[in-house]
Order: sequence, then C-alpha cells, then structure tokens
Amino acid sequence: MSDATLNSIKDDPNDFAVQISDQVESFLVSVVEVAKGDEPDSAVPYLLLELSQLLLAGGRLGAHEDIVPEERYEPDIGPEADVDELRERLAGLLEHVDVYTEVFDPYEPHKAPVACRISDDVANIVADLRHGMAHYRAGRVSEALWWWQFSYLTSWGTAASASLRALQSLVAHVRLNQPLGALDGLDTDSDTESYDGELEAEAGAVMAAEIGEPLGIRPNGSPA
Repeated sequence: MSDATLNSIKDDPNDFAVQISDQVESFLVSVVEVAKGDEPDSAVPYLLLELSQLLLAGGRLGAHEDIVPEERYEPDIGPEADVDELRERLAGLLEHVDVYTEVFDPYEPHKAPVACRISDDVANIVADLRHGMAHYRAGRVSEALWWWQFSYLTSWGTAASASLRALQSLVAHVRLNQPLGALDGLDTDSDTESYDGELEAEAGAVMAAEIGEPLGIRPNGSPA
C-alpha cells in the first residue's frame, strides 16, 4: 500500500496505522509524564500498565505481514532527540529496583543472565518509537510502520518484555508480602559470565513493607 493511500485513511480510527500510532503516542506521552516525578509513588504501576499496552501494539506489528516502505533508503529525520535526561529521571525514580537480571535469548542454551536497567530499557524504547513517529508525522506512514515493526523485532520488543517482567515481579513481591532479595553489588557492569544458576550473594532482604510505601503499592491491595 502506498504512502498516498495510507495518508488518505490516516484519520480513520479503525485503520491499522492510526491505531498503532495512537498506542505509540500514548506510551511516549505517559512515560514523559511519569519521568517528571510528580507522582513518584505511582511510577512502577504506571510503567507496568504502559508497557503492557505498548506490547499489544508490538504483538500486532509482529503478527503483521512484512511492511515494505515506499523509498529504498530511509529519509533523513534530522537530529535524534536526546533521551539521557529521561533515562536519568527514571533511574532516580526506580533507584532501588532499577537493576534486574534477564536472559537475553531464551532459545540460546547455556546463556548466563545479564544485568539490565529498567530506566535504560524504557529510554531506549522511547528513542526507537520517536524515530518512527518522526516519519509518521512527516506523512511517511509506511516508513513509520516499517521502522516500528523492524525495531520491535530487533530492539524495543525485547526491552519492553524484559522490563515488563521485572516490573510484574516487583509488584507481585509487594502484593504477596514476599521478601525481595537484595542483589549484592549487582550492576549492569557486573561480570555475569560466571553466573552459575543462582545469584552469587544476597545482602539481606528488602521487605515488601519497606519498598511498598515509596512505590505506592499496598500489599494485597491497590496502587496508592
């Protein structure tokens, strides 16, 4: 389908491109609002919700037939917007729970988990989505859809699903009154090649009651 045809139905709320762009835009706006820190107690529940909704768009893109842009080479969108400030704000909001472990590819055998940061993941997702949104707003709808589909399969889909799993695990620990093991010195620079199936050490336990209040999550209850 050509860009001219896509643009002619761009305002149709039932159109695939419009629905995907709306979900992308909603995520971008919501994450920026969360990062402002006006409601720090709600950061974790809001990010959990927004990533869940974004992955619905990702699933639709992944299930869609390959999207081929009109132009052979990607048009220049100009300078990329800096996401470092967003990354730093999110890292501050998630200070004690930002770092988590993830297996990069579950289909590669004997791969050790690696340390990741939710703040890095979300900032990188925002950068990918903004790139496609720049094409969409310029009227290059097929280019935008191609980019969102390609980057979902190669980058932001993995980051979103991994961060969602970490956030869901955090909420579950708090809601179920289960201690959350503190990782002894684990960081994204840690050497995880020697990982033997269990974390090397635990520096004690961060009880649900201690992290629930600052994160705005009541045990066995609803977000504050």
